[in-house]
Amino acid sequence: MNFLFLITTLLSSQHTDALNGQNYLQSKDFAAPSFTLKAFNNLHKQWGLDSYPEPKIALQIFESRYGMHQAPYQNDYLPMGIKLAAFPFTFGAVKGIALDCLICHGGALDGKPYPGLGNNSLDLQTFFEDMNKADGNKKPLAFRFGNSRGTNEAGAVSVFLLGFRNPDLSLKTSWTNLGLNDDLHEDAPAWWLLKKKKSMYSTGGADARSVRSVMQFMMSPLHGPDHFNTNEKKFADLQAFMLSIQPPAYPFNIDQSLASLGKEVFQNNCSKCHGTYGEKPNYPNRIIPLDVIGTDSKRFFGITKEFGRFYNSSWFSKEVEGWFSDDYKARETNGYQAPPLDGVWATAPYLHNGSVPTIYSLLNSKARPKVFTRDFQNKFENYNQKELGWNFQSKNNTEHLQNKEITEQRKWYDTSTPGRLNTGHTFGDDLNEQERSQVLEYLKTL
Repeated sequence: MNFLFLITTLLSSQHTDALNGQNYLQSKDFAAPSFTLKAFNNLHKQWGLDSYPEPKIALQIFESRYGMHQAPYQNDYLPMGIKLAAFPFTFGAVKGIALDCLICHGGALDGKPYPGLGNNSLDLQTFFEDMNKADGNKKPLAFRFGNSRGTNEAGAVSVFLLGFRNPDLSLKTSWTNLGLNDDLHEDAPAWWLLKKKKSMYSTGGADARSVRSVMQFMMSPLHGPDHFNTNEKKFADLQAFMLSIQPPAYPFNIDQSLASLGKEVFQNNCSKCHGTYGEKPNYPNRIIPLDVIGTDSKRFFGITKEFGRFYNSSWFSKEVEGWFSDDYKARETNGYQAPPLDGVWATAPYLHNGSVPTIYSLLNSKARPKVFTRDFQNKFENYNQKELGWNFQSKNNTEHLQNKEITEQRKWYDTSTPGRLNTGHTFGDDLNEQERSQVLEYLKTL
């Protein structure tokens, strides 16, 4: 085999199709159903209704109660992120309700759904609790899927599911605890940032080229190893779709003269970590050490070395074969990745745990609220153009929640709780108010 032929073969084997990936995401059920149709058909009882409402009303309830948004594609009158799916081994005869990537990565802006925007309104825990009860189950859930509205426990899902597998993804006879932690409060990142990254996840612990890494959440024990090999090419196309997504443009007026001043302040103070933008953008892909960034360490320590070692022995890490490539293994880092800031105006709240509601308060640590909430509707009328983020209410403590239902409590973000701390990233404290306003105006242009 000559060298040119080898290179041609390698390139052709990596061909992907973003449009196919989009179609797969919208129509194919990669994950096995998490719940039966019986549960879904009884869900209205958890809403205090005598019968299931008409689709329009049901979608409104899904949005207000669970933070799930209307799908911008045909989805059987279900919100984006859940779909009808057949149980394995039933030849399509028995269907249930399955989750897909858009449950966490399908957000909305001013009533318009945006696949690829992190869902900052999601209350996945309430959805699982309601469906569990509607299915007639009296046992509690195996772990928490979310602790605060707008964040999720995606890491716990992966750790829990991999505990059922051998390295070749065959099923074990019993579950192994690989370090399950369900209090990490993860804020789902926007997919359009992935195209710039060499590493992904908040700690930069995974190779951004890895297709298999984004397949972790289809590890239902109802699927055998063949399911992963069969769908790997489809996930490569799905990844291509992720990389094709562009951030939404800032929808309000921009003071270009103020933004021009802000660009200079940004380049002098922020670009070393977050990169430069414009005709010749450069993203440094920096991991900021934990003792430098100072943000909450729960997520950093919450995905354990034990999990990492097992992951690196498994099918997920053995993606690349050949003379010139290494496997895409998980790696240890010493902190959190400073993300690109494309479309940053649309991705509030901020930090890896969503503990800071606006970019202004990110740049002025004294302005960060101790306990806060918002309406989770993401209507532009409630967008704070001065501070870049959604308008919020704040309290000094959680005493007002003592007699409230748990679903109401999850709407209030308490930054005194480990995993939710709003500490760190105090670099903006060195700016004065004029410089902050200039940087904020510049960020609107990204």
